[in-house]
Amino acid sequence: MVGHQALGLVADHVGMVYRRGRQETIALEDCSLSIERGGWMSLIGASGCGKSTLLRIFADIVRPTTGRALLHGVSPAEARANRTFALVSQQSTMLPWRSIVDNVALGLQIAGVQPSDRRRRAMEAIELVGLGGFENAYPSELSGGMRQRAAIARALTLRPQFLLMDEPFGALDEITREKLNFELLQILRETSATLLLVTHSISEAIILSDKVAVMTPRPGRISHVVTVGFGHDRSPDMRDDPRFHVIERDLRHALHGPPQIRSTAPIRLSA
Repeated sequence: MVGHQALGLVADHVGMVYRRGRQETIALEDCSLSIERGGWMSLIGASGCGKSTLLRIFADIVRPTTGRALLHGVSPAEARANRTFALVSQQSTMLPWRSIVDNVALGLQIAGVQPSDRRRRAMEAIELVGLGGFENAYPSELSGGMRQRAAIARALTLRPQFLLMDEPFGALDEITREKLNFELLQILRETSATLLLVTHSISEAIILSDKVAVMTPRPGRISHVVTVGFGHDRSPDMRDDPRFHVIERDLRHALHGPPQIRSTAPIRLSA
């Protein structure tokens, strides 16, 4: 059996109960999953099923009620202290008075990195996400997709071993979203980061994953794990591959159940 340290991300019988006074809400119940180092996994499920809660446990924002989460064999708190992961959310929060390069370098500034190194590493990340030439622009001068690229660049400056992404492209139009999906694939190949992605899009989950974990409605459990067998060298042509549509169908059935066949009563013709 593979040891926890040989794996990238591990959720080991994780449960999460939120309590307010006498009221309890079971958000997660007995969730287990694992992602190999350098692997990519998506979490999909109905709104409120606990996808983001599970991601927030890995990001050390909340702590599980039961079970444990590990990143390269250490707790989320240790991983946070070691700066081994970066979190990217749907809202690309940028400080409007700072240029893009200064926004991208913000995490490095907080970490105490020297100014010369901050700018060099920020520029490397800006080039990696395709924003070269816009480093001196301000957030208000960029489109939503470009601001989201800047948010990813900011995450990459810390050279994380893990990218935790919570609906990072959910607010974008479909054309921009798919373009950024394939740009993110290139970044993942170049950085060898392990990805855990929360998304409501089945096609996005297939494009960006080696495995897709399907969660039940609350309390959230992992009901299915579907393997995506496309390797890591992917292009937009994968959407035309018959295997893509088979996986898409399997995931839709895992989420909603197979389509129900309704019998139709015979039509009686009056004389």
